[in-house]
Amino acid sequence: MNKHQTWKAGLAALLGCWCSCALAQSTQELIDNGKNSENVTTFGMGYNLNQYSPLKEINKSNVKRLVPIWSTSLSNETGELAQPTIYNGVMYVVNGNWTFAIDVATGQQIWRTPVDYERGAMRVGAPGVIVRGPATIYNGKLFREAIDGHVIALDMKTGKEVWKQKFADWKEGYTGIIAPMVANGVVITGVAGGDRTTRGFLDGWDPDTGKKLWRRYTIPAPGEPGSETWPKDIPDAWKYGGGATWQNGAYDPELDLVYWGTGNAEPYNPVYRGGADGLYTASVIAIRPKTGELVWHYQYIPNESYDFDGTAEPVLADLRIDGQMRKVLINANKNGFLYVLDRTNGKLIAANPFVKVNWASRIDLETGKPVLTDVLERALKGEEVEVWPSRGTNASLAAFNPKTGLVYLNSWEIPRIFKYSKVEFVLGAGSTGMDTHFVAPKPGEPWGYHLAIDPLTGKTAWKVPLVDTVNSAGMLATDGGLLFTGRLNGEFIALDDATGQTLWKFKTGSGINSPPITYTHNGRQYVTVLSGIGGVLNRVMKAADQIPTGGSVWTFALMPE
Repeated sequence: MNKHQTWKAGLAALLGCWCSCALAQSTQELIDNGKNSENVTTFGMGYNLNQYSPLKEINKSNVKRLVPIWSTSLSNETGELAQPTIYNGVMYVVNGNWTFAIDVATGQQIWRTPVDYERGAMRVGAPGVIVRGPATIYNGKLFREAIDGHVIALDMKTGKEVWKQKFADWKEGYTGIIAPMVANGVVITGVAGGDRTTRGFLDGWDPDTGKKLWRRYTIPAPGEPGSETWPKDIPDAWKYGGGATWQNGAYDPELDLVYWGTGNAEPYNPVYRGGADGLYTASVIAIRPKTGELVWHYQYIPNESYDFDGTAEPVLADLRIDGQMRKVLINANKNGFLYVLDRTNGKLIAANPFVKVNWASRIDLETGKPVLTDVLERALKGEEVEVWPSRGTNASLAAFNPKTGLVYLNSWEIPRIFKYSKVEFVLGAGSTGMDTHFVAPKPGEPWGYHLAIDPLTGKTAWKVPLVDTVNSAGMLATDGGLLFTGRLNGEFIALDDATGQTLWKFKTGSGINSPPITYTHNGRQYVTVLSGIGGVLNRVMKAADQIPTGGSVWTFALMPE
């Protein structure tokens, strides 16, 4: 080998080492989210989804000096339900129609890329053209879904498309409204469609090429483990049984486990499933990110018959229980119970109601199953029944502060009235088997609460009523003793985490139903939230009748003294 060849070989080896280190560093930055407060690289302020920050420049004593630094339009009328991502001074924002890169310091747009999707998909599903979760970044690419069932990779510097893959057919009832997760070098995507003729799944993708690596269905095919929980005399029940994966998952890098909640069984009317338990609907599953292998599961409701998804975010925490630190998973479930599971094996530790519940009297800690009241029995006899809650929360991130040991969330305190009905199967169409409506509280009565709760005992530390309307905004807890959240009327607010008292508020242009973030830029603490009413609140709760649409991003910091 001559000197020139030796130099080239050395350079190639050096570049190969640099690329490997860059990739490893990128992975490490996802794991270390929060250690560098200038970046917010994963959803929920970290893989554990606890929506907590140790930042405290903004605190109870000075929050009244919080002012908007900049705001910019997101060119969108269909709702802002996502959470911004920040990396190296750039904020990345996704919604149903656009992907943005924005300068963190000024709010100036760097690039904007439209989402190219089949317009017919807009008619599928109540939430509409939205995205839940973050702008997912990894190794120079931004990953997102489109409503027509595609996962897309964009170049982070330019916004140009790198690859695009189809994962489902919207004409069969599937939609892409959930942001991907990157875990152990794999892009993982979920799917919506739990009120239509779908079978839920997660997909794993190669981030560089878009090659599909694996698929994990949430409903087993005949002969697979769990298939015995589906009726044999209704042969197609499992094919269209629900179990959508339409909210975000969490990841424990030490255990190398991804935790993802699954949706309701479909139809809601259990007659069409023969009353079978229906694994793995209304469950949380723990899988290996490299292979999709199922390691354990816990089913919140066997024979789920109320439209109680198990998809609400799995919050990962370490709690002292009986003198020992335990790795746990906390879930503020749509069914009204706050669950604590051992995240190493899925064993139930605690389950306590956090809102009014009448469909079950308690959760049996030995069996892990709910102890039912007569509500389901009466509904199966053809009665119209009132179920509490209609939903304990509505797809809004809770916060867990490891220093206070409390969970903070926005609850719903309204019932659902329903009666089971006949289903005429049409592929891709709604097939709930339930006639349903919601009942608004009387004037002055609460629609729900801001509340703080001990996850192990279920004891409420405080609760503050929401008397105007329901709330679907996420919570953010900080070491400044503050909770940031929003209201449907457009107010972005800061609460005292010890009492729930509102310490500060600012009126944005539309309703807030997204989770806020906090971070630093050049050493100064900022708080950012998206504003823009959308999703199910528009169509079901008719919120847009009183609240203007229009998406925007707002960034706040302390006004100098």
